[in-house]
Amino acid sequence: MRLTALLVAATLSMVSGSPAARADSPPTPTPAASSSETQHPLIVVTFANVPTHPAGRAGTTSSRYTGTGYLLGQVAHEQAERVAKAYSLREVANWPIRALSVHCVVYEVPDDRSLETVLSQLAKDPQITLAQPLQQFHTLTDNSGSRYNDPLYDLQTNLTTLGIPKAQEHTLGAGVRVALIDTAVDTAHPDIRDRIAGSSSFLDAISGASAGSRHGTAMAGLIAATANNRIGIVGIAPQAQVQVFEACWQLKPNADDAVCNTLTLAEALGAAIDAGIPLVNLSIAGPSDPLLTALIKAGIKRGAIYVGAASSDANSFPANVPGVIGVGGSEHPSGHPTVTAPSVHVLTLHPGAQYDFVSGTSVAAAEVTGVVALLLSADPHMTRGSIKELLRRSAESGAQANPSEALNAASTVDARSGDTVDASAALAQLEATRARRIAASSSSR
Repeated sequence: MRLTALLVAATLSMVSGSPAARADSPPTPTPAASSSETQHPLIVVTFANVPTHPAGRAGTTSSRYTGTGYLLGQVAHEQAERVAKAYSLREVANWPIRALSVHCVVYEVPDDRSLETVLSQLAKDPQITLAQPLQQFHTLTDNSGSRYNDPLYDLQTNLTTLGIPKAQEHTLGAGVRVALIDTAVDTAHPDIRDRIAGSSSFLDAISGASAGSRHGTAMAGLIAATANNRIGIVGIAPQAQVQVFEACWQLKPNADDAVCNTLTLAEALGAAIDAGIPLVNLSIAGPSDPLLTALIKAGIKRGAIYVGAASSDANSFPANVPGVIGVGGSEHPSGHPTVTAPSVHVLTLHPGAQYDFVSGTSVAAAEVTGVVALLLSADPHMTRGSIKELLRRSAESGAQANPSEALNAASTVDARSGDTVDASAALAQLEATRARRIAASSSSR
């Protein structure tokens, strides 16, 4: 309340005590007490105000309102001093209110009396027209639903579906490297440039490739767009690092459609394995391919985790490779994906510092890659198998409504393939498993 008193003293009109003070003149603050003093409540009191005014010229009619403004009457000024003395109050500020024909005074209660006691006493004073607390009011801008200042965050409805807001209270993907095997990425985009660890191209004469970075930029943004930079959106793992492996090329200048071939993908997959990157995103689909399958199996043996886009064809690469986390669209589930994620009109990045909505299971795969990055950040020792099982068991568990109930449900209900991933539930289960392991270890000692 002392801070309030200081602000009031600095901003409200303070009439000097002269009967000729004006309401429209600059306020003069009453000297405020030291801010180090004990905080005390403030009250507002009004008195009827009959202002003093000079005698009118011959032939004129007297009025409260003169050409010099609405004046403070001597009686109201004396009442203000009387009340301060009679009720042991300290005057903080005062000003005449022309619209109500009153004089208004802010007093401080300088002792330990309750506000109710003082107001009750003032209410019995016949010279006082109003006595009330000095109250505070607030703007109604709602910032309660977001911990981010990124202006398009509220349009990312996919994050809520995936349980990302609660998950990001615990981890943001720090320390995790993600290999993005896709088209080129606009590494200068202000919402992803700080998250790009490097970029390599594997396009060659066979591809007949032309420049284009729409699809790759969109996937990179979904995974790791920078948070709290006052720009655009928030990635699912906004502190992860993305290593770009350009193996696909854009078919048309203003379309997301892109293609890759066995050679470019093989070179990119091999490079990702050699770099020891633990998490690989493949937002592509195509025919079963022996060479590419062998490379993914080799990466899995080395501990890498692969997330791929699923299609209606259960035998399509890369989702058909055993061990790959195949991701379908939750809006239109088809085939037999491991899990699903939102895939229709999801907001992400486009080249040239642009943003747009994109659709398809490519989107869903990138989202789940971001979720896996969160899990790896929370526990870097998680294996591919444990992550895959955790995603499946957390899917559609209802953790967003009640994490503890979701955890119990997930431990008793068989995992169902193709349900929507819930990152919050997955992290809750991970933490519960840790707690049980620690408890078991302690009891065995």
